[in-house]
Amino acid sequence: MSNAHTGDLTGSTEQSRAGSEDPAEQNGPLFFRVMTALELRNGVRRGDFSARELMLHTLERVEQQRELGAFTEVRADIALDEADAADRLITATPLSERHALPPLTGVPTAHKDLVRVRGFATTHGSKAVPHPIAENDDPIAAAVRAAGAICVSKTQVPEFGIAGYSENLVAPPARNPFDTARTAGGSSGGTAAAIASAAITAAIGSDAGGSIRIPSAACGLVGLKPGRGVVPADAQNGELDDLGAPRMAVSGPMARTVRDAALFFDAALGRTDEPSLNALDRAHDLSGLRIGISLDSPFASEMAILFDKAATDALHEAAARLEQAGHRPEQASFGYGTSYPDAFTTVWTQALTRVPLSAEAEANLGELAQWFLRRARGATSQHIAESVARLHDFARSATEQWGGYDIVLTPALAFAPPRVGEFWGLGPEGDYRLQCEWAPQTSMVNVTGLPAITVPIASDAAGLPRGLQLIGRKGSEVQLLQLAAQLLGQ
Repeated sequence: MSNAHTGDLTGSTEQSRAGSEDPAEQNGPLFFRVMTALELRNGVRRGDFSARELMLHTLERVEQQRELGAFTEVRADIALDEADAADRLITATPLSERHALPPLTGVPTAHKDLVRVRGFATTHGSKAVPHPIAENDDPIAAAVRAAGAICVSKTQVPEFGIAGYSENLVAPPARNPFDTARTAGGSSGGTAAAIASAAITAAIGSDAGGSIRIPSAACGLVGLKPGRGVVPADAQNGELDDLGAPRMAVSGPMARTVRDAALFFDAALGRTDEPSLNALDRAHDLSGLRIGISLDSPFASEMAILFDKAATDALHEAAARLEQAGHRPEQASFGYGTSYPDAFTTVWTQALTRVPLSAEAEANLGELAQWFLRRARGATSQHIAESVARLHDFARSATEQWGGYDIVLTPALAFAPPRVGEFWGLGPEGDYRLQCEWAPQTSMVNVTGLPAITVPIASDAAGLPRGLQLIGRKGSEVQLLQLAAQLLGQ
């Protein structure tokens, strides 16, 4: 694209991974150093470059990264039309007033292929359902659009978002930009690959069992899972699901820098005054928090949960940085009982019974979805009710135990991202078990409804990102972003 105004759109950016040079620069031609979303927003506002120029650059970048399987449908026509509209709005606004424009005006982004976006098809990653062109946006897509961001593409997901990796039968798998033989995680795996490969700078993902945090950790990003009902688009769905269980799905930002995550979080909140972004200017003032460090998992009663050395090394490094920042990290022990694995899986799989599927359509489901559906249909109404009650009990107990600390610190993932195809190769039961072993401390946070953030801390011997998870108290999203900024020196 033309860079007549600035000479370069690939200038300096904030350090996205603490303690070393950006790994994006260390992996050859796959990466290049891009401006952050905040820098792009400000550059478009100033007129350093046009939204159309930026979109053309983004479309070129998207095309260069096709082998990652991140993008399921690119609509250059829609994206360029919206970029032109953004340019008309910017041109019509005096420079002194452009600070009042929608906060993401002209910034390219993407949405998961579980979200309806006007003009795009929605596949839900499945051969079993139609793929209609959406006439209207889902609430979260509408919020991002209202903030001025422009959707360039839909991104790869697992079928109906049911897995922690992004492989399905309708599009190529989402691959990890740090090692394309490995998964990018899921269910926001395509989004994570798109951001980590520098095709886009940030996006809003969704998280019902770890779907923001798992791929963010796998791809070296900052991923914030807000608390239940914090984002207005999520609050419309209520506190409970159709079974009366705690509603687990929320929407939140994924980005290469903390400031970009805060920028997109504020946009999802509809806050044009950008309180989260502004709070990062005071991040260095935060100190004295009691932080409980834990490897405990509610899945440990059913399977061996083994964290590799790189995962625990990242945890120790994070604890050291937090102590240096004036906090009080200490070992913590939590008791989760034995009922969680069955209760969570029972409630988790019931969602598929609410998808209208004919017998013919069911035959087009992937193996994991078919197994989930069989399991869900085999559950009695009494067992479902008991599972719902057990999840509520778990949420109360975990929240009470974690409440003894300001923050709970855990590894983000137990080991390196598995290889593409490795989950499928184990059969559906082995597939699901490997997911639980890989991300043994994410879904429990969704059940409690509390906020959590994943932060990249280090790279392992193979150059793969390793990170940690910070679980906060209710309403602590801004505090979590501040802690992430402390950890990353941003």
